[in-house]
Amino acid sequence: MVTSTTTTPYPRDLETLLDVVADLSPNDRSLIERAYYRAEQAHRGQFRKSKEPYFTHCVAVASILADMKLDSETIAAGLLHDVVEDTPVTMEELRSEFGPEVARLVDGVTKLTNLPIKPIGQKPDNIRTSVSNKEVEYFRKMMMMMNDDIRVVLVKLADRLHNMRTLGYMSLEKQHNIARETLDIFAPLANRLGIWQLKWELEDLSFRFLNPEAYRAIATRLDEKLADRERYVAAIGEKLRRELEQHNIHNISITARPKHIYSIYRKMERKNLPLEQIYDVRAVRVIVDSDTQCYTVLGIVHRLWRPIPNEFDDYIASPKDNFYRSLHTAVLDDNGRTLEVQIRTAHMHEDAEYGIAAHWRYKEGGRGKDEAFERRVAYLRRLMESGIEHSEDAQTFFDRMKDEVFQDRVYAFTPKGDVIDLPVGATAIDFAYHIHTDVGHRCRGAKVHGRLVPLNYRIKTGDQVEILTSSRGGPSMDWLNEALGFVKTSRAQSKIRVWFRRQNRDKHITWGRDVLERELKRLGVMDKVSFDAVSHLFEYDKLEDFLAAIGAGDVTGAQITQRVLDDERRRVEAENFEREILKPRRSTALDTSAGVSIMGTGGLMVNLAKCCNPMPGDKITGYITRGRGVTVHRVDCPNIRSIAETERLVDVAWGSSSNEQKYSVPVEVIAHDREGLLRDITTIIADERVNITSVEVITRQHIATLQLKMDIGSNQQLTRILAKIECVPGVVEGHRRHQ
Repeated sequence: MVTSTTTTPYPRDLETLLDVVADLSPNDRSLIERAYYRAEQAHRGQFRKSKEPYFTHCVAVASILADMKLDSETIAAGLLHDVVEDTPVTMEELRSEFGPEVARLVDGVTKLTNLPIKPIGQKPDNIRTSVSNKEVEYFRKMMMMMNDDIRVVLVKLADRLHNMRTLGYMSLEKQHNIARETLDIFAPLANRLGIWQLKWELEDLSFRFLNPEAYRAIATRLDEKLADRERYVAAIGEKLRRELEQHNIHNISITARPKHIYSIYRKMERKNLPLEQIYDVRAVRVIVDSDTQCYTVLGIVHRLWRPIPNEFDDYIASPKDNFYRSLHTAVLDDNGRTLEVQIRTAHMHEDAEYGIAAHWRYKEGGRGKDEAFERRVAYLRRLMESGIEHSEDAQTFFDRMKDEVFQDRVYAFTPKGDVIDLPVGATAIDFAYHIHTDVGHRCRGAKVHGRLVPLNYRIKTGDQVEILTSSRGGPSMDWLNEALGFVKTSRAQSKIRVWFRRQNRDKHITWGRDVLERELKRLGVMDKVSFDAVSHLFEYDKLEDFLAAIGAGDVTGAQITQRVLDDERRRVEAENFEREILKPRRSTALDTSAGVSIMGTGGLMVNLAKCCNPMPGDKITGYITRGRGVTVHRVDCPNIRSIAETERLVDVAWGSSSNEQKYSVPVEVIAHDREGLLRDITTIIADERVNITSVEVITRQHIATLQLKMDIGSNQQLTRILAKIECVPGVVEGHRRHQ
């Protein structure tokens, strides 16, 4: 049966473990031997769910660390990692017996013992968007441990790997919870540390428990074709080997690349392709002696078989941010089938399999400075630099870690060829802030492959991005508006907010007032919702404090819109409920065609008033019209306010089907007249899949007033459209208007 997990039977006895670390000094081997016997004694009488002695887990963890060629202190810590947590042994005893280094590593692992996350019922490839303070503190501890001594996290990863290998003995609920934690946190962490061997196995084991049917289906298909793939790889390897020997390349290794089930599943889902059309199902790995030979082999591969366009990646010239180096290409073989080829040196292969762990041993014992290791440590420190600041709140810290560590990545290039690693969905502004905070603040435009793109352009792998800056100035408040999609990463959002907080309070208040006034105008509630009322919704006692918070970026326009709409809905629901209590004899009839509930009257036709064009989210009332049923108006409609026959007014509310309705909404846009203005505005509306029913343009002294009617589904959609229209060059403002 083909499986994705490592099948090496890790040692369960001291002699075999010492054989694995035979290249260590006698003193190092003695340290491991003493830790072995101490852990065996401490855990005597303890058993795992599998009925095996608990000590077997300690040896397995140490063996994983030994296989990663880590130092004796780390392997000893792997043997002892649970003794303080699960036995009477104290930290002082460990420090006395094994020295401060081993004790410090065990203490670090002990602090990371319990991960307080139990996310049940999520899809296998989702990540949560909010966390508790306890969860965030766990992440903060782990990130600080990475910055302090990466070996603590390596021991924790080895511990999690063996627990995943034996997860089948746990209850189904625990299997799901632990697998979810592993896929969300530990596998991406192994990836960011460059330890691909652990990453792939952790992903596949997690997938096996989270989606067993899909796992078995792919594994069975791979197993059925195992013999065919072995013959195929042997034939490909023989043909390539003969060709390479003609070019005096002899010391080579050509093997089938391991099949990672979760990776195949993700590609099948992402590209909506069957297993047969996934490139790396048929894959070979070629290992040679030097970088020069890598490129020679690449040329030979492309001469033997036709390369597939856009399927070549040079991670040697431009390594990934986790320092992964290799050449990847996909070709069509002699029979027209896809074949992936990876080409790397033996050193690159070891680096890819064990990542930062492969470099740790060179740091020890005065063996010389390992520049690759130093670069990795420097990279981790940059990654964590703002995460250990006490001023950073818990949720912001986790959001940034989720962006930087746990999400899928895209890799773009600066004009100088430097690789910039960003989460999927990152924009040109995110790219600018990744280069430097000041570049982000002064960003005014961007080019991709030499062509101008909007600032909310989403970066794709392979893009060459050039940021255009001004000599002075700062970010725009609109960059924090989620509806406009300017910024994806919490790192950039945090830096923008810091910039606004550093401006003086008077400017904050002025900017905040402008933002608040603009949002209320967009909602069409400027005349009925006061600034003070909105500030109270956010629990601010003083209006100036609230305006300053908006100006500093702590409160965004999107948050204002959502809070005002939520408050409006709550008040409408409360008033309707109160009326029902006061008039229990009345019945409710729902006209689903209009999505409006009419209190106290049934079977009447419902019409939406043309004078004020109400839509879901607006506070409304009904007017009984002779021969035409009930006409629904906004409560602030001038026609309703002037009605003397109040007995013909009835209570109405939006019904449950209103989300499926479209409502005609009049909008007014004021802008400086220019060529292409109407086209730019209507393009934004079309992108929202909104129908424009009428357009009228009035121009006076180079000022254009556009009066449009649109079929809108909700207030949120209208707010989003108006926000985007106000970003069009030349537009002064856009707002909902009365007829």
